[in-house]
Amino acid sequence: MSFRKDYLQWERFLAQHPQAHLLQSSAWGKFKEQFGWDVYHLIDQEWGAQVLVKNVFGILRFAYIPKGPVGGQDRLADWLTQQNQEAFSHSILAQLRAFCHQQQVAFVKVEPDILLENQMDSQDCPVGFEISSHAIQPLRTILIDIKAEETEILARMKQKTRYNIRLAERKGVVVRAAKDIDLFYQMMQTTGHRDGFAVHSYAYYEKVYRSFSELGQSELLIAYYRDTPIAGLMVFCQGERAFYFYGASRDEHREVMAPYLLQWNAILWAKKRGCTLYDLWGVPDYDEAELEQHFEQRKGGLWGVYRFKRGFGGRVVRYAGPYDFVNSRWLYWLYRLYFKRRELLL
Repeated sequence: MSFRKDYLQWERFLAQHPQAHLLQSSAWGKFKEQFGWDVYHLIDQEWGAQVLVKNVFGILRFAYIPKGPVGGQDRLADWLTQQNQEAFSHSILAQLRAFCHQQQVAFVKVEPDILLENQMDSQDCPVGFEISSHAIQPLRTILIDIKAEETEILARMKQKTRYNIRLAERKGVVVRAAKDIDLFYQMMQTTGHRDGFAVHSYAYYEKVYRSFSELGQSELLIAYYRDTPIAGLMVFCQGERAFYFYGASRDEHREVMAPYLLQWNAILWAKKRGCTLYDLWGVPDYDEAELEQHFEQRKGGLWGVYRFKRGFGGRVVRYAGPYDFVNSRWLYWLYRLYFKRRELLL
């Protein structure tokens, strides 16, 4: 069995699965190739996966399946809960085992695009995998249903959020589509320094924007106050879903609440493109009751963004995983030791 990059074949497969996640798109794979990832495509009869592979620490080669595998969601959900999926599970395990052997991969991290429901225990794990303590993408997020009319979407928001959107409009904040990545990157650096999070390189934001804007799947929105740019965000879409990945603001004029109006404009942009769901992309990994109990006191991490995102009228959800398929036990042990020490130092 030979594994290789084949975007043409992958596009044919994705045409049968129009609800596949943006991180499984060919555009995402081609984008990640520019930042040191090798891309492979695994395709079986009932499922497929775009696999990203990278060398780290000089000796560790690991693979990553973001928001995959792709296939029938019912089949994948049953695969997680091990219900009548012997042949399906065997197919996935056999392909991953062969892939790891051929590509000398120590382990494969899988973060499925499957929401945990009430009947699905968060500790369910597919046969042959281990529950990982390290996630790459946020496990918990807020999803906003944007199928309804604009007035209804606004009505579902918290009163303070609606007020802040209108306040920004009254203060004269104007939101415009832009192509100025330099400006956005400057604001990202300011935001990262202020809020204590890592910022990607300029090239990263420039290339991710170009990769999807050329397909009509991304927009850079900038908010201006008195003709001065004060905040910006990048919004992306794939199928019926839109995603808020990157947002930034300057320290000046925060009182005019520009990020609220920016987010509302991004929702309107997504609606115009036929999206029915808007993903705010990342809140702390706690159930909603605990988030609501502590969001006013907790600081750092994603707690600050939860205070902002909770007001937009969405529902808090959690995705399954992450799961690791281990091929080299000792290299996997080194990887886990590294992240355990890293967590202790943070």
